[in-house]
Amino acid sequence: MKKSYIIIGAIALLVIVLFSSYRSNYNTAIEYQETVDNMWGDVATTYQRRADLVPQLVATVKGAAANEKGILESVTKARAGIVEAKNPADFDKVGKQINSAINLAFEAYPQIRSTENFQMLQMELAGTENRINKARQDYNGSIKTYNSHIRGFLNSMLLNKEMFPKKEPFAASEGAEKPVEVDFSK
Repeated sequence: MKKSYIIIGAIALLVIVLFSSYRSNYNTAIEYQETVDNMWGDVATTYQRRADLVPQLVATVKGAAANEKGILESVTKARAGIVEAKNPADFDKVGKQINSAINLAFEAYPQIRSTENFQMLQMELAGTENRINKARQDYNGSIKTYNSHIRGFLNSMLLNKEMFPKKEPFAASEGAEKPVEVDFSK
């Protein structure tokens, strides 16, 4: 009788250990799967940030450049008008028109900031692309952890392959390995 209790106890203990092990592996697989989905959400969020931000930045830089172009043209035309004035009456007439634009005692062109705006745009674009790259790398790292877990010796036999399919990491599009050609003529 004592031997039968020992055998039943050993079987019960084995069942409890196996169940606990399966439950732990299953819960870990769920956690890794959720992490993968979350990481892909981060990639999508970063793509959306780029889609929202870049057109606004480009429009802002274009607007600032156009504004500066107009100011510079006005100042240049006003300055040319002063040079073309031949007699004091013409000089007085032109001077009244541009009195607010140019101080004759201290001629100075407006400071051009559009180059700085373009540099800031380039830095923001580079930063955005770096965020996207980091999100993709994090996603691929979570894929590696998940796939390693589900493909482990015991887990590959115990976990449902339909519920826990192998995930594919982010892959570059066709031709991405080729250098990008930049054409400034347009």
